Amino acid sequence: MARPLRIEYNGALYHITSRGNKKKPLTEVSKNANITKMNFTIEYFHSRVKCEIESWPDGILADYARLVELLMEFGLDLRMPHSRAMGGGLFELRPRGREGIGRAFYCFVSGKRIVILHAFVKKTQETPEKELRIARRRMKEVQNG
Repeated sequence: MARPLRIEYNGALYHITSRGNKKKPLTEVSKNANITKMNFTIEYFHSRVKCEIESWPDGILADYARLVELLMEFGLDLRMPHSRAMGGGLFELRPRGREGIGRAFYCFVSGKRIVILHAFVKKTQETPEKELRIARRRMKEVQNG
């Protein structure tokens, strides 16, 4: 006997989580769900920030592009391992590739705008305090005018 679904209401989108004994592929149950995507826009604090990101190694840059798409779609709902809250309204995007790990600090501004404040490729395990200070200073500039 099949286990009853836990979520069942009109417009719900849910997936079958058990493949059963026949090992059928997981399938989407509700195809008529009304999903509204929150489309955020991405801006850069300065053109130098964008140039810094574009100079990253290809593997990190490819992951960054993927994460930016997720950020534009999910906004505040994007969490670990893709994004991490640094406190005080500052967040970090966490791209990585074979060549290393990149970090891009960002904040949310009125409306559905996201501003990429600062970016760098990590050389150590911890995020350098200097990089955090730069991002926090730029966030204050963006929020105060």
